[in-house]
Amino acid sequence: MRLPIVMMRDIVLKTMFRKNLDMVSELAEAVCLPRAVTQELVDIARGQKYLEATGSLTATGNGEMGYQLTDAGKTRAMDALSQSEYFGAMPVPLSVYREQIKRQSIRDIQITRDQLTKAMGHLVLPPALIGNLGPAVSSGRSILMYGPPGNGKSSISNGIRDAMGDKIYVPRAIEYAGQVITVYDPIVHSKAEVEVDDPNSLRRKRTFDTRYVRCERPTVITGGELSLDMLDLVYNPTARTYQAPLQLKSTGGIFIVDDLGRQAEPPQSLVNRWIVPLEESKDILALQSGEKFEVPFDTLVIFSTNFHPNEIFDQAALRRIFFKIKIDGPCQQDFLKIFAMVAKKRGMPLDEAALLHLLKVKYPTIDNIYANYQPIFLIDQMISICEFEGIPYQMSPELVDRAWANMFVKDEKIVK
Repeated sequence: MRLPIVMMRDIVLKTMFRKNLDMVSELAEAVCLPRAVTQELVDIARGQKYLEATGSLTATGNGEMGYQLTDAGKTRAMDALSQSEYFGAMPVPLSVYREQIKRQSIRDIQITRDQLTKAMGHLVLPPALIGNLGPAVSSGRSILMYGPPGNGKSSISNGIRDAMGDKIYVPRAIEYAGQVITVYDPIVHSKAEVEVDDPNSLRRKRTFDTRYVRCERPTVITGGELSLDMLDLVYNPTARTYQAPLQLKSTGGIFIVDDLGRQAEPPQSLVNRWIVPLEESKDILALQSGEKFEVPFDTLVIFSTNFHPNEIFDQAALRRIFFKIKIDGPCQQDFLKIFAMVAKKRGMPLDEAALLHLLKVKYPTIDNIYANYQPIFLIDQMISICEFEGIPYQMSPELVDRAWANMFVKDEKIVK
């Protein structure tokens, strides 16, 4: 299904007006259409007296015909801009984008144990965790990761993203009912390197529709700032265009809700908002007019929380989250592995007396509960002390005590 011809023509006129373009080759690049299609639109506008030819522009060396807006064309462009400021890349009709989503669906990705292990290689994880994560990721269904803070839930989420590794095509904008919704966002989408044709090659690489941007699978990460209105279309009253909500920008990728339970909205309300998308793979959005329409929901949603699930959800909500995976702190052996890795990376020599003091004196005071963040915290603290005191990097029982004092706040009453 094509865009309405009038809409396409108006985008061409607005783009010429705003960018001061006069050649079809430049215009085709600006509106992201093949040159032949752009020429057709120019011919239509010319037939309607909105454009006129300026003659052959020999200065370019290619004899390309130049065009300019007539007075009627300028009037039409300004009138179209008053209805919508959008110009540039031609939007993709929503019905066409639906088909593209099917071709690059995240639910078609099969992650192997080797891929996931490689992506998590920088993390020290319990052996069973990869076995639990793998089927969850390959299913493309929702995941709830829970457990005590500081044990790498966010790092694991990023590792899942890295394991996917392939590329998808993100539309610069989509169109529904004559309204333009911008989707491509450089903050969310990492543009992949464009393969350049070798002019000496016998086989030319396949080009793609430049209305799309070739990107890494997107990852949207939200935390305590997430609110329900961030999941709605964002209308710009000045430009009279819409911006896609976060979950639509994450299509084909991962949506991570970090620190669930820290938002102003109750966790139950947030999950209730996701019930239809999670169960039916579609979302409902609304235009300013109140008209509602369906968009595909093709996103791996990862909820991450420091709370026990039973504290923040009822059983109906938990049932709708397909995988629940507990992320515990490391055992003492894994803690020491992490400690040694961090020390080596930071250039801090290990000291047996300091480690024994840490394990035999300090950790018993917190019931020997280890967390993944603690080695980095303690070593960075000792490095800061060494740099302040002007001594070489080193660890000792005394430095361990000073570092430990900053990791926890003493429970005491403050007299005001």
